[in-house]
Amino acid sequence: MPVSDVETDAETTRTQWGPDFDALRRQDPELAGLLLAELSRQSGGLQLIAAENFTSPAVLAALGSPLANKYAEGYPGARHHGGCELVDLAERLAAERATALFGAEHANVQPHSGSSAVLAAYAALLRPGDTVLAMALPQGGHLTHGSPSNFSGRWFDFVGYGVHPGTGLIDYDRVRALAHEHRPKAIVCGSISYPRHPDYAAFREIADDVGAYLIADAAHPIGLVAGGAAPNPVPYADVVCATTHKVLRGPRGGLILCGADLAERVDRAVFPFTQGGAQMHTIAAKAVAFAEAATPAFAAYAHQVVANARALAEGLEAEGLAITTGGTDTHLITADVAPLDLDGRTARGRCAAARVVLDTCCLPYGVAPPAPTTGIRLGSAAVTTQGMGETEMARIAALVGAALRQEPGAGAGAGELAGSFPPYPAAYPAEPPG
Repeated sequence: MPVSDVETDAETTRTQWGPDFDALRRQDPELAGLLLAELSRQSGGLQLIAAENFTSPAVLAALGSPLANKYAEGYPGARHHGGCELVDLAERLAAERATALFGAEHANVQPHSGSSAVLAAYAALLRPGDTVLAMALPQGGHLTHGSPSNFSGRWFDFVGYGVHPGTGLIDYDRVRALAHEHRPKAIVCGSISYPRHPDYAAFREIADDVGAYLIADAAHPIGLVAGGAAPNPVPYADVVCATTHKVLRGPRGGLILCGADLAERVDRAVFPFTQGGAQMHTIAAKAVAFAEAATPAFAAYAHQVVANARALAEGLEAEGLAITTGGTDTHLITADVAPLDLDGRTARGRCAAARVVLDTCCLPYGVAPPAPTTGIRLGSAAVTTQGMGETEMARIAALVGAALRQEPGAGAGAGELAGSFPPYPAAYPAEPPG
């Protein structure tokens, strides 16, 4: 039956297609209570983890839809199971929206995570033992950029580049020198704690100089790219790997963008080489998120995310923290709490006690293990989704400073501010099951 012929009323849509929380409360009140407690935690404090955000209710509805029931190994038109006609349409829709949003020739929307996307990119372009040049982990690289505890460090020979000790910015002269010395098969640009835009054109030039593939790991900035608030790596990189959560505000999952010349290799690297059946409910939710990200409202949001991050960085500096690179171009801030005679773990714990959630991170040229890092990492995406602006960022910075100094009232202030900007004001019942 054509989709347009399906007739539903509001009650049918609520009970059959939306997350029916009443059914969960009746069936499993213990788990329902945990979900409501987590909603209370998210709503009752300030969520400053750079890799997190709040999805829209529409994305949540797609995640909770009957598409979760469908097994769909393979690709649209070439599945290993029957009954995939409608999920084929959903996946094609997601891929078409992704390519239009980012100006790519091909999109694979099946990766289960950002790490899965990177794994598939390596599988498409490399062979075990190949040399790869990527940002060193102590300088801000991800586990998939050569950690010995990760598949990347076990299967490939990674060489790490870093940042200039004086500026904290990527040292492109050093990247070029390492590329010419080691002749890598691929160069990876991207990190988890670098608050500035990579120079994709410079990376492309270096890759071309040594005949290397260029892989952009854009897990963090891809949402800003979608909103026109960050440079687009697609015109420069052979393959772009990303996540669909973080600033993009979609479901937890991965995304790969590439040219038509690499499309078949990338697709085969995802399925059947690294993954099995696609998660069709998540792919549908990605389609929703891509459509949302193509709107003027999302573009305004992305630019506000950056403005908020800069305001928050300025406020934290006024509170005595040392801001790496002197600021940020993105949603992400890294700061050193050593000037306050703290280490990162202590700082995170004090903030958590005051209902301010953030992360620790390594700092380039910081203390070496086993000494604890003095770095913390914050992001502005989630609080911006809640509707906060620069005025609230100044208040958040003051609350972080108060929490780090263990001043009374910081937790109450964080709870009051968060309560004024609820992420889901009417999405779920307010009280846990009795």
